[in-house]
Amino acid sequence: MRYYIIAGEASGDLHASNLIRGLRQEDPEAAIRGWGGELMERAGCEIVRYYKDTAIMGFVTVVRNLGKIRENIRLCCEDIREWQPDVVILVDYAGFNLRIARFAKTIGLKVFYYISPKLWAWNTGRVKKIKRYVDRMYTIFPFETEFYKRYGYPVQYGGNPLVDAIAERPCREETFEEFIRANDLPDKPIVALLAGSRTQELKYVLPTMLSMVSHFPDYQFIIAGAPSMQQKDYMPYVKEIPVRIVYGETYRLVKQAKAALVTSGTATLETALLRTPQVVCYNGEGGWLSYYLFKWFVKVKYISLVNLIFGGELVRELMMHHLTEQNVLRELSRILHQEQDRERIVQGYDQVIERLGAPGASGRFARMMVRDLRDIL
Repeated sequence: MRYYIIAGEASGDLHASNLIRGLRQEDPEAAIRGWGGELMERAGCEIVRYYKDTAIMGFVTVVRNLGKIRENIRLCCEDIREWQPDVVILVDYAGFNLRIARFAKTIGLKVFYYISPKLWAWNTGRVKKIKRYVDRMYTIFPFETEFYKRYGYPVQYGGNPLVDAIAERPCREETFEEFIRANDLPDKPIVALLAGSRTQELKYVLPTMLSMVSHFPDYQFIIAGAPSMQQKDYMPYVKEIPVRIVYGETYRLVKQAKAALVTSGTATLETALLRTPQVVCYNGEGGWLSYYLFKWFVKVKYISLVNLIFGGELVRELMMHHLTEQNVLRELSRILHQEQDRERIVQGYDQVIERLGAPGASGRFARMMVRDLRDIL
């Protein structure tokens, strides 16, 4: 069968790549094409466009780039029409993918959604579009089943694929000494900087993260290089600051770090699964205006997945104009130096991990999709 998969960011690329491997096991004749990243490509997907060239985030930035977004949608629809897949599999990325869902449905294609858009957080009205345009929804958080049930829309929950990624990561038993030796690093405790996978995140979040370097001379600060970024993308911010960038080893880095500053998103949950205390950071164009727009529209109390799953403020979130050098300094000092706070966070992580369930989700979802597609074609 022919699968067209669309992921618009680093986390979607990761989850889609693991799904692709599962699809190929269940359907050895699978032909797979789509929009995504290098992980999807290595898993066997023919990439039409890379998410680095299409990702746009933030209320104000989206408005300023409406023309580019429309053109990307047009190109994607045109490619789908020409390739004629058996199914279009959408991975999160709601603003773009719900438009693609509508198009695919109008030309008679089956539409599966893998990793629900966060409709429970804001814009619950989009549930109507899901019901109208999506044939099957596959969710990765247990609370989403109840959310969709309120709207009379059945979904399939198979666990969380991040659990798979963490469980299957290389160097799981690596020690701190082995990690610093392999990466030619000094013997100093590490603070990991996960600044995101989009250029806007680097612009609005990384400078504040880097302002911590001078405050903690006994620590080494290491940036987890995003797969969509190159050295030149970081250079305008790093300049003369004594910080290292390590590519392709985010899980190893976070596991060996004493603390992490993490841009909101999937990385907050990955950091929790690796049991490293963190401060969640988010900023974007618009400052306080975007903050109040966010607060107006968003229906949940927290922005980080770890706090949402935990059901309370387990880790501190610093958003928009609250993401200041002084605030980050206070919170980072707390999780580095106050053992009671560190232990409270790690114990909370254990509850989050228990709620996400056992590994094997990617394979379970692939089996569901192949089975469902065969049933409805």
